[in-house]
Amino acid sequence: MADEEKTLVEILEEHNPIDLAKYINYVSAPQAGAIATFAGTTRDTFDGKVVMELRYEAYVPMAIRCIKSISSSARSSWNLHSIAVAHRLGPVPVGETSVFIAVSAVHRVDALDACKYLIDELKASVPIWKKEVYANGEVWKENSEFLERRLDLGKDGSFCGEKVKANHVHDRKSCCGAKVKVNNEGDDAHDRKSCCGTKVKVNNEGNDAHDRKSCCGAKVKVNNEGDARISDQ
Repeated sequence: MADEEKTLVEILEEHNPIDLAKYINYVSAPQAGAIATFAGTTRDTFDGKVVMELRYEAYVPMAIRCIKSISSSARSSWNLHSIAVAHRLGPVPVGETSVFIAVSAVHRVDALDACKYLIDELKASVPIWKKEVYANGEVWKENSEFLERRLDLGKDGSFCGEKVKANHVHDRKSCCGAKVKVNNEGDDAHDRKSCCGTKVKVNNEGNDAHDRKSCCGAKVKVNNEGDARISDQ
């Protein structure tokens, strides 16, 4: 069986809980002496605030491609048998699982190290966004891994192995609901980033961007106020 046939990646729609047993069974095999798993669950407090639930959104096609790419990278570093990754979208109440990873290998060191790598890379680079809903409000949160990775992204213009290219101006959309900061100084966009933290190259030709793309290949809508808001296509 080819490597890709031993890798299962699923982004689950709203109100579909993750069946942990399904993914553990998927990676189980007689030759696999170790199965390492990670389950990310919603906790009831954050920074002294009462958490009611988490809500997740994703650019699903790009998220799946990214997770498969990360899985391929894991296989190149460790001797793995099977990989399964599942992530929920929509509301995830306290105590329920939002992300689950299962990795099988002949030896435990490979399974454990690869499992940690997969969740760290998922948090750092996959276009899935989290909102924390409190008893008295809500806020979109950025993962610490993503914030650290943002310092490195843009050096080669890539995100999950895909190049980022964009031209200037109106009617651009990207994959998430965050803002893209754009200045109007007439210079070449030192301060512009896509929703994933990757810098988006923008020219000042005044043309309407036939070639413009965010990190996920979607468009970025830019207004004349000096910022850009991400919207659905």
